[in-house]
Amino acid sequence: MIQMTLIQIDNYGPWTVTPTPRAEADLQILQSELYADLQRQFAAKQGLVFFTRFDNMLAITNNVDVEDHLRIQKSIGNRYPITISMGVGAAETPYDAQRNATKALQNYGGAQSEERKEILAIDGLANKEDSFVQIAHIDINGITDSLTDIIPAYDTSFIVNRVQHFLMKKLIEKGSLLFFIGGDNFMSPCNGLEPEGLLTIIKEIEDEINVALKAGVGKAPTAEKAANLADLALEEIRGGFTDLVHVMNE
Repeated sequence: MIQMTLIQIDNYGPWTVTPTPRAEADLQILQSELYADLQRQFAAKQGLVFFTRFDNMLAITNNVDVEDHLRIQKSIGNRYPITISMGVGAAETPYDAQRNATKALQNYGGAQSEERKEILAIDGLANKEDSFVQIAHIDINGITDSLTDIIPAYDTSFIVNRVQHFLMKKLIEKGSLLFFIGGDNFMSPCNGLEPEGLLTIIKEIEDEINVALKAGVGKAPTAEKAANLADLALEEIRGGFTDLVHVMNE
């Protein structure tokens, strides 16, 4: 059972233009600092936050209970000019967990509602006995030599975004999610996806857009441990010891 939390800035759109449009640089700074702050606080409880649209973020929060969420929420409200609301859901697949979390929060009003503020909506929590997180760390083979050091930087970014699009499209069909984490790296919460299924996706993408990928998969009770194992598994592939998909269990 994987637990996910939707983090949403309250009434953010109207706030950015009240009383007049705020400086774009200041908004970008706010968003990046908020993401870093949330990452730090959830990481302290072995969670992991992913930015989606910055005013919305998704986190894997196995081991993070109601009191932890409330503490983080209060900390943000005390130190920022905005507040955040959160929805929490648990399910067998990451897609279903985030869907449950989203629906729970939506029941309290829209994202730009003036009335909705610092809501914590709980659809369900993963208990310790059933807590399980599977994460794949996926990257592009040899991107430095084949792209970064050869073609313009924006062209490389375009190709990375194209890979992300193809991965997202194929993984969501399996109940998995995908997030860009920098460079040529992606992380996929993928409970329920077998290594053979991930390998099939990797091979399909190479056939379709001529980009080779590899993936390390980690399985553990929390996001932090699963991600660390996925990193270690990917390093073994980079070292030439395994095939394109390698799995490590806690």
